[in-house]
Amino acid sequence: MSKHPKTISKKVNFHIRFFFRRFPAAPYILKWFSISIIIGMLIGTASAGFLQSLQWATQFRESHIWLIAFLPVGGFLIGLLYYYLGKDVEAGNNLLIDNIHDPKETIPFRMAPFVYLGTMVTHFFGGSAGREGTALQMAGAIADQFSKPFKLDKNERKILIISAIAAGFGSVFGTPLAGAVFGLEIFLIGRIRYNAIFPAFASAILADWATNLWQVKHTHYTIGFIPKLEFLPLLYSIIAGIAFGICAATFSKTLHWIGNIFKTKIKFPPFRPIIGGTIVALAVFAMGTTRYIGLGIPVILESFGTQLPMYDFLLKMIFTIVTLSAGFKGGEVTPLFFIGATLGSALSLFIPLPVGLLAGMGFVAVFAGATNTPLACMLMGIELFGAESGIYVAIACIVSYLLSGRNSIYSKQRIGEAKNRRYESDQDKCFSDL
Repeated sequence: MSKHPKTISKKVNFHIRFFFRRFPAAPYILKWFSISIIIGMLIGTASAGFLQSLQWATQFRESHIWLIAFLPVGGFLIGLLYYYLGKDVEAGNNLLIDNIHDPKETIPFRMAPFVYLGTMVTHFFGGSAGREGTALQMAGAIADQFSKPFKLDKNERKILIISAIAAGFGSVFGTPLAGAVFGLEIFLIGRIRYNAIFPAFASAILADWATNLWQVKHTHYTIGFIPKLEFLPLLYSIIAGIAFGICAATFSKTLHWIGNIFKTKIKFPPFRPIIGGTIVALAVFAMGTTRYIGLGIPVILESFGTQLPMYDFLLKMIFTIVTLSAGFKGGEVTPLFFIGATLGSALSLFIPLPVGLLAGMGFVAVFAGATNTPLACMLMGIELFGAESGIYVAIACIVSYLLSGRNSIYSKQRIGEAKNRRYESDQDKCFSDL
């Protein structure tokens, strides 16, 4: 004789309640894994499309150098788009960080297509910019649209945006572990929000997997020789880390300084990229090279095998600061990779470490100092260059992070815990003079 449906239902409910009492974390895990699957797949797919179109834009520009002459026109169009239709999303990555600190209205979805179009125009016509800013903003705009359907409260929205940043970063660079920690580190210097650790890692891994499903290839870097762990190589790593930290602080402060000059001297925002674009285009044609515009991936690869001149990192810094300060879109991170890798390569003239190792250390250490995310950068170094380089990479990242002071490319970062309470004020005063 079959049991009554009500009896079966009561037994099922009893077992479900017993399971959740026995494993209280299960509802949290199930909920956020489901959310991570959705946003991870969507963000990974968006990153794949973005990377493919960016590669096409770069190849087309390099085959038609005359396009660089139209960089001021492209910048003017970007400026008009944001001035008339995108003022509420113009803050970019800082808007995402702001919403982690204090969630307000849902991030407008138009942030995603606007930053995509702006970045494509920047690269198509020859600006010097990156791609992480675009990936993060696309990710944040996509993910936050689910905050209302999923009925997320303010604290849960913070976790959602952290997860989106992790997914965007991890999928665009092919470094899901670094992406997850970057999302956890980026908004609060010195502290990590551990209640977001599972969604951040799940979203980053799933987004990277989705990007790989679309057969998008990431750049691979190789360090040919890594010395044994001895006193002198470790000392040289500290010295290199000092140089990387100074470079990171200089970049961050100069970026904000030049940006303020553009804002105070040119009141109508769409005119700013006209001036900046004209400077960049004239410099490219005067120098007769496109080495310092775009992402600069070929030069980064070159830095791992060849000792490069000291001016490479400086010229890339100038091109990038002018491009981004004037209002072009893209991001700072890949240019920071270029700056760090070429600086590390040039330092091999003075520091007796392998050129490839110094390039790899600079690649992540300048980024660590400019964003105050040393743990993410350590993981990125291990993911990109292998575990053998881990200790050298870690030393460079930590020293660079400590020496960069409160400086950051992200103005909305807040200090959760001072890097060094005793010396921080003196450190900041020192770097304020750079």
